[in-house]
Amino acid sequence: ATAIIKRYVDLGNALNATALNAIGTKYVCLLNATELNMIDSSSLKLASLNPSACSQLTKDILYAKAKRAFSDQHYLPAYYELIEPYLGGAPGVDLRALSKDNVNMNVSTLAKLRRDALMSLTPSEVQGLLGVNLGDLEKWQNKSPIREWVQMQKQSELDKLHVGLTGGTQEGYMNIVTPKYSSPSSASLGAMAMTLHLLPALLISFLMMSVLS
Repeated sequence: ATAIIKRYVDLGNALNATALNAIGTKYVCLLNATELNMIDSSSLKLASLNPSACSQLTKDILYAKAKRAFSDQHYLPAYYELIEPYLGGAPGVDLRALSKDNVNMNVSTLAKLRRDALMSLTPSEVQGLLGVNLGDLEKWQNKSPIREWVQMQKQSELDKLHVGLTGGTQEGYMNIVTPKYSSPSSASLGAMAMTLHLLPALLISFLMMSVLS
């Protein structure tokens, strides 16, 4: 199938909405960066794709194109529904903007966000993204990458969400590393014992030399 797609593109055919729908998400994921960049952004308005299972590079490229395609609807309620399948490529700055729009994101979508973007979000920003779905976050707190996100947050900030999240960083927490001392070898113990045994004689010799001098 990839050979057919490559041949199709090499012949100068456009990767328009018709072609994208015919190919389907599975094979769109196999397109390389050059081929992905040949997709006209406006084609995504009519294509039904969900690249959440694609590589991060593919998701990044398609998100940028989808954002451009739906930019004229950015302030409409329908914008989130249109952009949601592509959010796996969204940077943190765009997610922070969405957190102010009452989008009611599903936790499953949150878990598929770019890892660096997710880790950059504060608890209040995640609350803004999830909205009415915030309560579902507790069910995911032991699953990656939500678990790692929780561990990066201050527990006091997580407590403000009132959904029972635990595992955050405690205030004033310090990682104390106990130094490891190597136990003395039997040879050094023997030398120490010999020194202690000879100490009285050495002291007597020292005192006698002091008197005679």
